[in-house]
Amino acid sequence: MPVTTGDRRPAAVLFDLDGTLIDTAPDFIRCLNQLRQRHGLPPLPAAHIRRSVSNGARAMIQVGFGIEPDHPDYQERHTAFLDLYEAGMTQETTLFEGMDALLASLEARAIPWGIVTNKPARFADPLVRALGLSERCATLICPDHVRQRKPHPEPLLLACDRLGVPAHASVYVGDHERDIEAGRRAGMHTVAVRYGYIEEPAAVDSWQADFIADTVNDLAKLLQ
Repeated sequence: MPVTTGDRRPAAVLFDLDGTLIDTAPDFIRCLNQLRQRHGLPPLPAAHIRRSVSNGARAMIQVGFGIEPDHPDYQERHTAFLDLYEAGMTQETTLFEGMDALLASLEARAIPWGIVTNKPARFADPLVRALGLSERCATLICPDHVRQRKPHPEPLLLACDRLGVPAHASVYVGDHERDIEAGRRAGMHTVAVRYGYIEEPAAVDSWQADFIADTVNDLAKLLQ
């Protein structure tokens, strides 16, 4: 059934970035395996890395080297990974298949859409530009713009404020439990996408999202 806000279409649709709107995994996978190679380690299988991409650079270091932030080598490897990623983060990243048509459908119906991500602006801004989304995206909210990042609702409420739309009439789409928690705490309608970087796909059912989309096509139908 389509997402509705009462008897009206959504006032706005906001998306998480990695694993929801765009597929950043190929660049994360390449960069992590490049860093492992520097340290004389063999490459990890793509699927092993992919499921942790939504958890950011800290998760990449945990997956790639099995170390936590209190390890003496952690900071060096974390910094080296971010430098590698910044240098090559636009090489293979794309919109998920079908997402461009979904965004065009929102635009054709004059429904503004935006991005609310925990990815720092250092990386999110260039990615959005490289994908040709800067002129289409009505707002981009990163941790740099707020005091509290998701799962706190502040970033979502700021996005709605910038768009001039009520949160209760808007929709947030994400591929992580923190996305759904943030959306619920902001009073928004929420859609969990199972096509993203999900460690436990069955766990999505317990996130208390209003809707679940297994594919981009499912998401497009919900947002019709």
